[in-house]
This record gives sequence, structure tokens and C-alpha cells, in this order.
Amino acid sequence: MNEFHNPYATALDGLILKDPVSAFFDFCRERENIRLARESGTPAPWTEDPIFQKGRFLNVFREDDRGSIAILRFAKNLEQDLPTLIQALFFARWCNRQETLDKLSTNILSKPEELRKKLETLEPWCNVTAYPVEPVHWEGAQYSRLDAATILFGKIKELLTETITGAQGDVIKATNGVNDLFRMQNDFPIFMAIIDLAWFRPDVIDPGSHVPTGIGAVAYLDRLQTHFGLDDHQQTCDQMITLQKEYWPEAKRAFQPIDIEYLSCECRKYYSYVNGTKLFEGKNLFQPKWNLDK
Repeated sequence: MNEFHNPYATALDGLILKDPVSAFFDFCRERENIRLARESGTPAPWTEDPIFQKGRFLNVFREDDRGSIAILRFAKNLEQDLPTLIQALFFARWCNRQETLDKLSTNILSKPEELRKKLETLEPWCNVTAYPVEPVHWEGAQYSRLDAATILFGKIKELLTETITGAQGDVIKATNGVNDLFRMQNDFPIFMAIIDLAWFRPDVIDPGSHVPTGIGAVAYLDRLQTHFGLDDHQQTCDQMITLQKEYWPEAKRAFQPIDIEYLSCECRKYYSYVNGTKLFEGKNLFQPKWNLDK
């Protein structure tokens, strides 16, 4: 396979950012204040920051995001059936579209032909812009995004369960173990499905585990790592978790490594606008959806 190209790697090149730590927590504080103002019924705009007014950003805490809420709803009550839970979470991350997940029950996952027919009535059935999802390579065959979601995950859910539980709670080991089977150049969707599992089964995946770095987070975590003079992104996440009490003591909960990784991606987005390497157009342009329950 060809080497994977990270389209975000140079997004912050040339940007002068004297204190990336303060910049990170300033972003978090303002984004969270926007969420609180919006949910309280305050009319827009919820901020004086022109980038936040025009750009699209995820919430600071993953559990507050529409996509994550849809996944939590979709896979609820599967905690005691670990293989089916894992299948559901992999399906959900390959789909990654709230409107689709809200129309489905996990019961349909055991009926691949019916599931495929249902998905083919939805256009689109998946979110093609949030992150790339490559074909899965399995036992000499290549499975498209749709084929993996409808056919493959159900066939191999027991093996996926064995691989993930064998990582003993470690997200990086679990992600690498699954990708040894899938042979994807970008393992981000695998990583997302595995960290989602921590919400349901923290005995299987440790919510405080170190995590791999997704392609969107690399540029900002590199800035933080250089600022601290540390060896890797995992140490960098640990340092940021320690500094949260100093920089943002009023946050509603303590950060975990997944939060630092996830928010480094959002900071990369924000400071790409500052740097002029990202434009307010297309999917990047914020258009509010007023029904906050959806």
C-alpha cells in the first residue's frame, strides 16, 4: 500500500503561536461557553469571536456532540453482549452520520441484506467529510465502506472482541491489533470505535488510556510537544491533563488523553483559519441546527 498522505500536516506551518498551551485552553473555554449559551436559549451569536461565528467546531466534551449522542443512543443496552456491542460501534463509526443511526435499531445488524437495502434508501448513508474511511483488507479480499459495515463486522465480531480484549484496556494496542487485521493506512475509524467502547465497558477499554494521534491532531500536538520539549504525543497529553487545573479549573470534568487528542484536532482547525490555510466554505461553514435534541 502507498504511504498515507496527511492533508493537515502543514496546516499550521508559518503560524506564530507563542503559547500553544494558553491558546488551547482559551479555545476550550470559549467553545464551551458557546455551547452553554446556545443550550440556555440565548439568541445567536453566542460569541464575539468571528472564527467561532463562521466556522464549524465540535463541542469540547465528546459526550456533548450530536454524533456521539447518536452513537450512545444507538448502542445502548448492549453492554452485556460484548461482540454485538463491538459490531455496533464499528458500524456506527463507519457510518458516522446521526441521521442514519437515528433511523436504525441494532437488531438490524444481524440481517446484513436487510441492513444494506435500508442503507441504500438513505442518501447519503454515511458521513463522507468528517474523516476518511478506507477499504478494509481481509483474508485477501477488499471490503468497501458499505461492505465492511453491513457484512464484514458481523462475520468477524468474535475475532474483533478477542483482539480488543487482548489489549487489556490499552487503546493504542487495541487499535494496532485490529489494524493488523484490517491493514488500513489511516486507522482513525478503528481508534474511534475502540475509544467509544470505553463509554460502555470501561472494564474492557480504559477511558484514561493513552490514545493514538489522529491525522487532524498531529499539527497541534506537535506544537505542544515542541513547547514542552517532550518525546511524544502521549507524554504531551499527560502534561496537558496536569495543566488543566491551572488553566481551566472550572471545567465540568477532568480531561483524559482522548480529550487532549480530540481537542488538538479542533485547535488545529481554529488556528488554520487564523493561518489562512483553511477557508470558511462548504462543510467548514457553520449553519446552526436549531433542534438541539437531534
